[in-house]
Amino acid sequence: MTQTVLRIDASARRQGSVTRDLATRIVAALPDARVIHRDLAESPVPQITEAWVAANFTPEADRTAAQRAALGESDALVAELRAADTVVIGLPVYNFGVPAALKAWIDQVARAGVTFRYTAEGPEGLLAGKRAIVAMASGGTPVGAPIDHATGYLRHILGFMGIEDVSFVAADALMVDEAAAMARAGARIDELAA
Repeated sequence: MTQTVLRIDASARRQGSVTRDLATRIVAALPDARVIHRDLAESPVPQITEAWVAANFTPEADRTAAQRAALGESDALVAELRAADTVVIGLPVYNFGVPAALKAWIDQVARAGVTFRYTAEGPEGLLAGKRAIVAMASGGTPVGAPIDHATGYLRHILGFMGIEDVSFVAADALMVDEAAAMARAGARIDELAA
């Protein structure tokens, strides 16, 4: 059975990017994948604006044509995310956190009433049943270290939208021991593909 994979590349580097290489290997290991590719370096996602926020908080039936246009790209990004069975995210760690390009994508897709909602029992993610595989690379930040503000945040925001099945393929602390980091990442891809 064919699965739809949304691949998101967030690295500013097109050549020599570890996360792009790992994401390619992850997608290749997924059987029968139809891939939607979103390259945030090639096609940057805009930052949210005051007009975007006003449109987002206006009930859909009451939005003006300008408000619908303000949310047009966000709606397209959400549609890609909804269509996906598996989301593969290339996560280079920049200054201990997620790149601005990835944060802009998150801001466009994390929408109350669209990908999550608030209930009397607390927030509820509306994208349940999906899987995410995150290809993480860092120069010196180990996954899960107190200075790793990227992986915990990404796991949290994906879970907040209902994607709770999140796996990491980490090539962390590359500047400490690149060969060992890449070997660990390769072994993790093999593990996920098994």
